Amino acid sequence: MSKVYRRTKLNAKEIGDCQSCAPCPHEGSIAISRGILGGLQRGTAAPLRVRAALSKSPGALGALRVRMRASLGATQTPTALASAEKRKKRTLEMTRVGTGITPPGKTLIIAEVAQAHDGSLGHAHAFIDAIADAGADAAKFQTHIADAESTPDEPWRIKFSPQDDTRFEYWKRMEFKKEHWAGLKKHCDDRGILFLSSAFSFEAVELLKNLDMAAWKVASGEVTNTPLLRAMLDTKKPMLCSTGMSPWAELGSVAELAKSAGVPFSLFQCTSAYPCPPERLGLNVMNEIRERFAGVGAGLSDHSGTIYPCLAAAAHGADAVELHVTLSRKAFGPDVTSSITFDELETLTKGIRFMETALAHPIDKDAAAGDMQEMRRLFTKSVVAKTALEAGTVISMSDLDFRKPGTGISASRTDELIGRTLKQSYQPGEPLALDELKG
Repeated sequence: MSKVYRRTKLNAKEIGDCQSCAPCPHEGSIAISRGILGGLQRGTAAPLRVRAALSKSPGALGALRVRMRASLGATQTPTALASAEKRKKRTLEMTRVGTGITPPGKTLIIAEVAQAHDGSLGHAHAFIDAIADAGADAAKFQTHIADAESTPDEPWRIKFSPQDDTRFEYWKRMEFKKEHWAGLKKHCDDRGILFLSSAFSFEAVELLKNLDMAAWKVASGEVTNTPLLRAMLDTKKPMLCSTGMSPWAELGSVAELAKSAGVPFSLFQCTSAYPCPPERLGLNVMNEIRERFAGVGAGLSDHSGTIYPCLAAAAHGADAVELHVTLSRKAFGPDVTSSITFDELETLTKGIRFMETALAHPIDKDAAAGDMQEMRRLFTKSVVAKTALEAGTVISMSDLDFRKPGTGISASRTDELIGRTLKQSYQPGEPLALDELKG
C-alpha cells in the first residue's frame, strides 16, 4: 500500500497523521511505496521524483528517515505501539462481523446431524449428547415433511437405502412428530448447545418457529426459494445460508432480502460434493464474501470428511463452520464418507478455540522483541578476540570471532569495528569493549 505525502516539509504531527493514514492537507502529490521508504531508511538513493520533491526542503528527507525507522521496526514509542495494536484489532473486528448468534471473534461450530439418525429418535438424542461432549456450539438437523416438500417422483441423489423404494419414502421415514422435535430442542437447551434445523417447507418453518430456534440455517438447495426465505426472515431471527450450488447473483439477491428485513445474515462457502476434494473447497470464497457484501458473516460448510478445512477456515477468521458428524465410520447413511467422528470433532473444537485466541491477540514484532531482551542476551552472540591480540592491533575480520552470550558488542556491529585500533591486549575468546577501541 502506498503512503501519500503531499508537502515536502512535514512537521511531527503531519508525519504522525501519515502513519495512521489520516487525511492530510499537504499540497502537491507524491506516492511513496514501502520499498522506497525502506530505501530512505537505509539511506539509499530515492527515485528522481521523490528526490526532486524532497530537495525543496532540507529537513524533509531526514524527517522521513526518522519516521520510517519507526514504521519499519527500528524503534517505536509506547504510544506508537498502542496505536498499532488498536489498528490491528480494529481490522480484525471489521473482517469478522459475527453471525448474530455469536459475537465477532468467536467461530460458531455447527455439527450437522442431518439424517444420520436414520429416523431413530433415540439416535438423534445420542447425537446431541455426543456433540455437546465434543465441545461444539450447535447440533443441526434437517426437518423434512415429505408431503410438503417432495413428490413420489423425486429422484435419488444416491440410491443407498435398501428399505426405501423412493426418496419420497425415505423422507417419510426421516420425519419426527412435533413433540419429538420439541424434545430434541429441550435436550439441546439442557446440554447448553444450540438447536438448529434446516426447513424445507412452509410447514417445517411453522414447526421450527414455534420452537424458538436461535437462527435459520438455509440449505444450498433452498437459496432460490424466495417465498420460503421470506417466511424465515419474517421471524427476525439470524439467517445462515449455504451456497453450494449458487452463483454470486443468487447470493446477492438473498443478501438483499436479509438486508431489507434487517436480519443478521451469513453466507457459508459450500461445495455440494460428497465428499468434497481439497481442490474444490474454495476457501478463498470466504474473503470474497466479505469483499462483496459488507456486514455479512462469512463461514464454511464442509463436506470433506476431515477436520482440515474447518481449521483452515477458522485460521482465516471464519464466523462459523459447519460439518457433518457420524457416530462411526462404519455407520449406515449417505453422508458417512463426508462426516467426521466425535473424537475428530473434539480435536477440531479445541483447535478452533486455539485459533480464536491467537487471532484475538495480534502481535507487534517490535514490542515482542522488547519483551525478549533476556532471551536475546542468552541466544545472540558478542564479538570476541579470535586469537591473542596485542594493544595497537588494527582490527581485521580474521581477528574476530562470535560467542554467546550476547552481553558485549553485538555481532551485528562487526562492520563498525573493522579498521579500528585496540587500546589494550585481549586473550582468545575475550569480549571486545567499545571504550577500548580507537579510531
